[in-house]
Amino acid sequence: MQESPKKILVIEDDNVTRNLYLMGLEAKGFDTIGADNGLAGIQQAQEHIPDLVICDITMPDMDGYSVLNTLHQDPVTAIIPFIFLTGSSTKADVRKAMELGADDYLTKPSTLDELLRAIAIRLQKQATLQYWWAMKLEKAPQSVFADNTTAIAEGVGVGDSEAVATLRASASSREAPDTEIMIPPKSIFPYIPQLKEVFDFIEANYHQGITLCDVAVAVGYSPAYLTNRVAKQTGETVNCWIVKRRMAGARFLLQNNDQTVEKIAKALGYQDVSHFSRQFRQHHGLPPQAWRKEHQLVSQKQVKLWQNC
Repeated sequence: MQESPKKILVIEDDNVTRNLYLMGLEAKGFDTIGADNGLAGIQQAQEHIPDLVICDITMPDMDGYSVLNTLHQDPVTAIIPFIFLTGSSTKADVRKAMELGADDYLTKPSTLDELLRAIAIRLQKQATLQYWWAMKLEKAPQSVFADNTTAIAEGVGVGDSEAVATLRASASSREAPDTEIMIPPKSIFPYIPQLKEVFDFIEANYHQGITLCDVAVAVGYSPAYLTNRVAKQTGETVNCWIVKRRMAGARFLLQNNDQTVEKIAKALGYQDVSHFSRQFRQHHGLPPQAWRKEHQLVSQKQVKLWQNC
């Protein structure tokens, strides 16, 4: 089956320039859509969901920066690769474009060949990211702590939920020793459709030592733009969410198995156990070993109470 041609949206207020690009792209086999102002461009993007957007910066009523910002507010259009066209090449303009999350920046006048090279690079990067993400999900190790920690992290009370985990483990050890214990997961992340891809990536990879830059590459944004976007919608930075997810995993592992703190730190993606211990103490007020003793005792008391009911 032949692959359908890629759809390119060109937002340019100059008729000559716009038509030149549209004709050149059509001659190279692309499906094209034209818009002569920012508002029309947004409407076309939302209606047709192009594979890539080319947009002039300086336009009446709504400039290219506003177009990009608006598209990024919509989860459907936020991931579309975006290339700016402008007559200015100052560092301030380039920096602003990159901070807003633009994928590339071409100065006018640009030749059709230059534009085609930029498009090819962006489309290839998008395809690579999509393939990498799909393979990552397919091959992600389904370890016990990755599957089970979210149920403990949030929702029912810590003591109650962990007592449930212990009771289930106890019952399973008597009835079916080889059966893996599974607890229905509940995400620690807020439900924000625009950030689903961000949180999904963190959930799948938090125990692999990921950083802000890894998340930004995976979702196709610049680190600065992604930081601002996540902080604006959640009040927390990307790095804070990574640490929160690791802390949720740490609580589960500390309370539900006898691994050393060093092994738990390594399982959660930390290279340095001292770093893990410092972060854990900052979040919980106790070092990992002291927290474990306190909460395992609470869990054991809960189990005895439940068994006597």
